[in-house]
Amino acid sequence: MTSHVLFALPALLFFLVFAVLPLLGVVVLSFTSWNGIGAIEFTGLVSWKDALTRETTWHGLLLVLFMIAATWLLQTPLSILLGTFLAGQQKYRNVLAVMYFLPMLLSSAAIAITFKSLLDPNFGIPSGLNLAFLKQNWLGDSFLVWVVLLAIIAWQFIPFHTLIYQGAVRQIPQTMYEAAQIDGAGRVRQFFSITLPQLKYTLITSSTLMVVGALTYFDIIFVLTQGGPGKSTRILPLDMYLTGFRGNEMGVASSLAVILVVLGLGLALAVQRLGGKDASASQMEGA
Repeated sequence: MTSHVLFALPALLFFLVFAVLPLLGVVVLSFTSWNGIGAIEFTGLVSWKDALTRETTWHGLLLVLFMIAATWLLQTPLSILLGTFLAGQQKYRNVLAVMYFLPMLLSSAAIAITFKSLLDPNFGIPSGLNLAFLKQNWLGDSFLVWVVLLAIIAWQFIPFHTLIYQGAVRQIPQTMYEAAQIDGAGRVRQFFSITLPQLKYTLITSSTLMVVGALTYFDIIFVLTQGGPGKSTRILPLDMYLTGFRGNEMGVASSLAVILVVLGLGLALAVQRLGGKDASASQMEGA
């Protein structure tokens, strides 16, 4: 027992120093007024009151909730379908799996810079191909900018979730599919009657990662739109950054950070609760 504790001690210390202590520091700063340079002044709930009465806070919160819902609805079906397809044993599917995973290896900032250049109305694809339907103000229209953002996020992160579903599908016993074929079930019926039910806990895990990940989409939006046009993409994480490092209101920004942590924890627990996930349950339960 002692040896197990010693092996876990480095990881626990790492978690304490780089996760718990910074979080406690942010909580303490949320009760202060600090411009990031001068002396820290404890002002009680002043920063919290300021954060909760700002229009940008609630606007950013609504946008981040919209992003969570939109990214989940867009990524989940595609990830499940691609993961099921790539779970086949054919060699060409393994090659496709490697190609699909490539976007995950790229930096989010680099991706945002690339797409910003490609969508430039004067020097990008719209001008180069001279196609009328591409010649739109993609990043200057409050609706089109969300189409672009969701498409880029899906392109980058669907491969990750596809890999998760691919591994889960390969764990399903082939005997279940063989029995279904004997009963006359086609591929579509097998998918809905065998594959999807067996992916229940994988779906919960993937959904949790999507929900929490949607609270960290800062770099793509900051590089691509900086919250524009207007405030149409100023989600709460970006609002926190702009408030702290451009508005020099670290106390208010810390309050927003605490809200994000509580929101992420609450949503993750809600997904686990709605999915009815049991820590002792198995992916193969019922097989």
